[in-house]
Amino acid sequence: MRIEQLEYLAAVTEHGSLRRASEAMHISQPALSEAVTKLEKELGTTLLDRRRTGSRISRQGLDLLQNMTEVLEAVDRLRQAAGQQSVRRRDLRIGTVNTASSSLLAPALRDLHARHGSGGVEVVNARAVDIQQGLAEGSLDLGLVNVLPGDEVPATLVADKLIEGTPVACLRADHPLAAQDEVGVEDLRAEPHVLMRPGFVMHRYAHRLFAGRLPATTYATDGAEMGKAMVAAGLGISVLPDFSIVADPLVRAGVLTTRPIRTDQTTVTLLMLRRRAERTSEPLHDLQAALVRQARAYLGSLELTPVTPISSRARSLSAR
Repeated sequence: MRIEQLEYLAAVTEHGSLRRASEAMHISQPALSEAVTKLEKELGTTLLDRRRTGSRISRQGLDLLQNMTEVLEAVDRLRQAAGQQSVRRRDLRIGTVNTASSSLLAPALRDLHARHGSGGVEVVNARAVDIQQGLAEGSLDLGLVNVLPGDEVPATLVADKLIEGTPVACLRADHPLAAQDEVGVEDLRAEPHVLMRPGFVMHRYAHRLFAGRLPATTYATDGAEMGKAMVAAGLGISVLPDFSIVADPLVRAGVLTTRPIRTDQTTVTLLMLRRRAERTSEPLHDLQAALVRQARAYLGSLELTPVTPISSRARSLSAR
């Protein structure tokens, strides 16, 4: 067994295909595939599920993933102690449903950069189900997802509640409904809407809010950031969690505003998801802690209760 074989397998897991892994590792695809195949023969198990759409870590590989990660991190520490410059710098890959970017993720990444310098971070916008799958397969290190009351988190993941908010109507500041203190469902139904695509929590919420009878004119997008831009362009109203819009530059600039939705008591919770693991890398641990700090700062600005675990499975990062 060679260290580079473990590094190749980690690259395939991270990038989702032999081709992209070979490009990232600067090695030919046949050579990388052969190295992983030899490792599989040596361990007597199948580590990758090879498909036309890409290669994913197998169930057997998932069982060994934590051990392999610990070996690679130990090798990195040894190389650092020896003063080597060729330390493997694996990018952190963060999956987000996009609605946390303005309020939490961007300032948390700024804190991480201040602490660790030029370490790489890749932010992937995706649906919650894809984020959960990426975490389970090892292609993502951390996930930020929204859930509605009654939604379940897989038992294989640990969930920390960052923020609990409410859906609000997001509209241009010069929209006629902005003259009201709050808006009703029928007020909203009569207006063109910018909805989230199927697979996003706010798409499900819209169907609940409008009892399956959506506004006649709708647009669909992948995330809150584009949704807000479309609202600012005058294409319609959007319904978003309050924490995704309250600190937005478009609100501070007076372009967008929000209004509560009359009679609706629904809550939306922003969760931080991660795999169960005995150890996490220092950058990942520090990013988790930075997200908790940013969540507390946001809640403190609203004079709300500090963050608490969502369930018995969740643990407060600050207690570590």
